Amino acid sequence: MHGPTPPLPLPTDQLRFAMPPMHESPADERRHRKERLAGAIRIFGRLGFEDGVSGHITARDPEFSDCFWVNPFGMPFKHVTVSDLVLANEDGQVIEGSYHVNQAAFTVHAQVHAARPDVVAVAHCHSVHGRALAALGDLLDPITQESCAFYEDHALYDNYTGVAVDTDEGRRIAAALGSRKALVLRNHGMLTVGDSVDAAAWWFLSMERSAQVQLTARAAGRPILIDHRLAVATREQTGGDLVAWINYQPLWQDISRSEPDLLS
Repeated sequence: MHGPTPPLPLPTDQLRFAMPPMHESPADERRHRKERLAGAIRIFGRLGFEDGVSGHITARDPEFSDCFWVNPFGMPFKHVTVSDLVLANEDGQVIEGSYHVNQAAFTVHAQVHAARPDVVAVAHCHSVHGRALAALGDLLDPITQESCAFYEDHALYDNYTGVAVDTDEGRRIAAALGSRKALVLRNHGMLTVGDSVDAAAWWFLSMERSAQVQLTARAAGRPILIDHRLAVATREQTGGDLVAWINYQPLWQDISRSEPDLLS
């Protein structure tokens, strides 16, 4: 005796799956980038990446490509709203907004943006495990699926000259980054880039967690490396900015729903 016929699977075109939105105008895209920027800054605040007035995320303006939106100097990450964001030109001069920008941080971000026209957003904060990795002058090893996303796609800036305040230092950092997604700044911290705010933020979050796992594993024993072929294959599957964007969406949904005032 046969049981009831199971229901048919739903057509896949009836299932929801978020993809990066298309925008009808620069104004729409600007609003979108600013919303995602304010949200990412709040998420970084939640996770404890804020350290005094250090740490910034920048987003290229979609119309004025040599101008960048950034969190205001001295404002707590957890309080930032869309209307608080500041637009500065490549020289760090404020052209829209009511607050100063951190000139030292902005110098580095502006040079990275200038060297990488493909980059929409740059993230750099003084996170704990990122700084610990940087203090060792180490790169991430391919020891987990997540760290493989950075395999042969991040580099070490093997220098420290104090607080970066000049454009030459910014250019050297941009040159060390090259075409990669991330950089370890020796004795300083980490920097990530992406073709969206979502991607740059996700890479920073993932890099910080990967640094934590690596430091923990080394403290416990000797981590087993994933071999080169498999590490490359895993990076090809998980290391693209679209994958980063998709991974970031639960975080965006959480922050935008639980703290909708960030959109004000």
